[in-house]
Amino acid sequence: MSEDLERELSRLRWRSRRGMRELDRLFERYLDRAWRQAPEAERVVFLRLLEVEDDKLWHWFMGHDTPADAELAQLVDTIRTLPP
Repeated sequence: MSEDLERELSRLRWRSRRGMRELDRLFERYLDRAWRQAPEAERVVFLRLLEVEDDKLWHWFMGHDTPADAELAQLVDTIRTLPP
């Protein structure tokens, strides 16, 4: 992977840190297992996901609610189904 992409991944790891360990682990898993192979469009959606408040993210990832935005809903589902 190019040096620029590695720097971007490092920045994303920092931005992905939340106040909840469970959310941190979900985002870390996505960054470790899927981000490098993700198409650019999915990476853009991931950036949007990082802008969402923690309480909404928690409800989405726990399956208590679903994002109204179809792209966010798809990414949440992708992250939820990544193997541990």
